[in-house]
Amino acid sequence: MSQDDFWRTTALQDMSEAQWESLCDGCGKCCLIKLQDEDTNDIVFTDIVCDLLDQNNCQCSDYQNRTVRVPDCVKLTPENLQQVNFMPPSCAYRLLHEGHDLPDWHPLRSGGRTAMINARMSVQGRVIAESLYHDDIEERVVAWPLEL
Repeated sequence: MSQDDFWRTTALQDMSEAQWESLCDGCGKCCLIKLQDEDTNDIVFTDIVCDLLDQNNCQCSDYQNRTVRVPDCVKLTPENLQQVNFMPPSCAYRLLHEGHDLPDWHPLRSGGRTAMINARMSVQGRVIAESLYHDDIEERVVAWPLEL
């Protein structure tokens, strides 16, 4: 095990801000619009994405102000991770919180985003911006964000 494998030796709550931020693989799945069943509380993903997401690089175009500009946007922290039940199963924060390792395609393991994109774990080329979609959102439910 390399010293660079900090996620294997450092508890989430003990990570520096830089370590915490580097866990994000930049897939953009957390920016997908989600629906929650009122009866079961089950969450489903759509292929509609927040307007702040730059679809070319899967980065928030206003990361510092995202929670102000989009009130539903959640700033993930070690303290609220347990309550945030809408993160996709491939999310590094969720994986580590549940006791799993990062997948081989994660940029911290592969050295870049290419492996993640090749593994089709990114929203790149698979989504439509929220402001461009005006029909029934339930018609846009997709299963691919749930894939590991």
